Amino acid sequence: MSDQDRAEACAARMWSTDHASQSLGIVIERVAPGQAELSMTFTDAMANGHGMVHGGYIFALADSAFAFACNTYDEVTVAQHCAITYLRPGQAGERLTATAREVSRSGRSGIYDIRVCRADGTAVAEFRGHSRSLGRPILAETAQ
Repeated sequence: MSDQDRAEACAARMWSTDHASQSLGIVIERVAPGQAELSMTFTDAMANGHGMVHGGYIFALADSAFAFACNTYDEVTVAQHCAITYLRPGQAGERLTATAREVSRSGRSGIYDIRVCRADGTAVAEFRGHSRSLGRPILAETAQ
């Protein structure tokens, strides 16, 4: 199995039980080893008291991209620490894309940067995630 095939198989396996991302309308645009791009359209129900997209929804999109990027090596990997910086507000009706890329991966630990952007490329948020592998395969697990 090629590295790309492995990344896609891991994403498909994870997606099959990722009810959180699915219920938010998140779409996997692409995955590759150490990378993922996910998108989401924000609805009126996701607006905060100021009429902007609630930051928790932007965080959820970025976190899902992080998860799919760090799980491309057939090792169950989880978030150890995450931080986000909001640069601009999101708006209801807007589709944002989170692009995750691996910065470092050594042993059981990894660091990933995720940029959340509008369609025109304007950055809305920057997210950094630290991952930790749990030492078991993704593809050998059975769907629950």
